[in-house]
Amino acid sequence: MSGTSMDGIDAAIIQTDGAKITSFGPSLTVPYTADFRDRLRNVLGTGPELTGKSSAVADELTQCHAEIVARLLAENGYRANDIDVIGFHGHTIYHNPAAGVTVQIGNGRQLADLSGIKVVGDLRGKDVRSGGQGAPLASILHAALARDFEKPVAVLNIGGVANVTWIGADANIETGEDLLAFDTGPGNAMIDDWMRNNGDRDFDLDGQAGRAGHIDARLLEHMLDHDFFERPAPKSLDRNEFDLGAVADCGLEDGAATLTAFTVETIAKAERLFPSPVSHWIVCGGGRKNGYMMEELTARLRIKIAVAEDCGWDGDSLEAQAFAFMAVRSLLRLPYSYPGTTGISQPLSGGVLFS
Repeated sequence: MSGTSMDGIDAAIIQTDGAKITSFGPSLTVPYTADFRDRLRNVLGTGPELTGKSSAVADELTQCHAEIVARLLAENGYRANDIDVIGFHGHTIYHNPAAGVTVQIGNGRQLADLSGIKVVGDLRGKDVRSGGQGAPLASILHAALARDFEKPVAVLNIGGVANVTWIGADANIETGEDLLAFDTGPGNAMIDDWMRNNGDRDFDLDGQAGRAGHIDARLLEHMLDHDFFERPAPKSLDRNEFDLGAVADCGLEDGAATLTAFTVETIAKAERLFPSPVSHWIVCGGGRKNGYMMEELTARLRIKIAVAEDCGWDGDSLEAQAFAFMAVRSLLRLPYSYPGTTGISQPLSGGVLFS
């Protein structure tokens, strides 16, 4: 189960032995209400010390997750005792791995009590406290799903922040061999914020605004002049690392076009960090639904690009499936982050069990 998106909560049921996904069960995506989304947005970036406001939002978020668990089970004929464990991410409100801090709100103990199911949470926290970046974590699922694919392959997740998993021919999820993962830069977050602040919707539907605009090459060059893009991988970003100041004087369409180009160019820059060129890219996350972004990405990468559904994956449920997979691996004390994916010194298992 995942609550990392500003859009809502994704939940999914999988069956796994901790090494591979043996079957995919039903899934559910429930959007946040506009009022709750505003309350959640207001606590982003508030830091490691939860205030009364952020604690209240955390409680409300946990209650939302419990209701969605109950709904997913009831609508598909499951009972609580049919489920072994819930992988609970909560929602990241602050991420500063350089300072050894990442904050995900949501109460694992409360979710376990409300659902009657064991919960594994704090999956990012131990990684960061152990010297890792704490992100991206879904790389282990990407590698498991791409086990039989032609390699090397890159799996690109365009969420609020974009991240990529490079999977080599000898990729191994037990050792982390031949795996590299890192945040590439902004994904949809800046575009969504721009559209909400300047337009009449919370996102650029199919990239319509971006497609109608013109890219400001001067502004784009300025935005790309950031030390993050020159850092070696693994590396990760907070959602608020970049702001909209650079495009503040643009019109709606030109701003959307320039911000979309920013995401695309930073993804293209990521290729330079791959140990070897990939045979193709697979795109998941909400960005795969932005037609303009996908067109620009295809033109910029000049290589075969598939979306999750082309591979038989459920692109709307991958992150929820990833946290379910990690929860099982945590119970089995198997690693889910590696030196090549988060920069820790050795493969790490972790998480906190609430039962």
